[in-house]
Amino acid sequence: MVSILVIIFALIGTVRVQALNDEMETFFDSQLPYIGIQVNATTQTQPTENLTVVVNLETQTDVGVQHFNLEVFGFLNGTTELSMLNITDNNFFLNNTSKEYVNNTYVPDWVWGITYGEISLTYNASVQGLVLTFPNVINGFPMTQVENTYLEGLETQNTILQAQLKSLNESFQQLTNLFQNLTNMFEQLNQNYTELYQNYTSLKGSVGDLDNTQRVATVLGVTTIVFLVTTVYLVMRRPKEAW
Repeated sequence: MVSILVIIFALIGTVRVQALNDEMETFFDSQLPYIGIQVNATTQTQPTENLTVVVNLETQTDVGVQHFNLEVFGFLNGTTELSMLNITDNNFFLNNTSKEYVNNTYVPDWVWGITYGEISLTYNASVQGLVLTFPNVINGFPMTQVENTYLEGLETQNTILQAQLKSLNESFQQLTNLFQNLTNMFEQLNQNYTELYQNYTSLKGSVGDLDNTQRVATVLGVTTIVFLVTTVYLVMRRPKEAW
């Protein structure tokens, strides 16, 4: 069990180291006369987060460095240059040895895009009794990519707004269709109402005619009855003839 745990912890440690290494990238690796310089830094970062820079100097002979400086620049809004880090060292010797600098710097807000590193170096090297001087050697190179989180945020908001606009357009179209359907129904109802009103007017006229007919019939009936009664009365009142 102990052996298994040791192996597991070793694997976890290896994975962590690999992950850490995967987060770093070599942006500058140059072999100048008698001195090698390598700059590793965080591959990608964001505004308000940290940027790690590791610099290695290595010599194969006696080298005296009068001045060494690495300056890292960011760009406000992706355009205006801004110094974020200075690694400076003066008057030191490297006798077939190496030297490492490790620094963490804060990425200011509103900085995005490619960062830029610039090395300036003044040194001399002793070669077979000769002292060779290399004054003010300057090298520039692109470095860590700083994500434009603001643009990404705007793009996300734009995507959300586009989705909301699409939803509103769909709702508007549904309301338009509903309104059109209601308009059609209203027109149909209005047409039905007109037809019913016309039928009602026609029936009302028919009812008037029928009422008049009934009145005439009643008058005729009453007149007939009066005539019959009068006739019967007259017949009964007529004098009888003598036999």
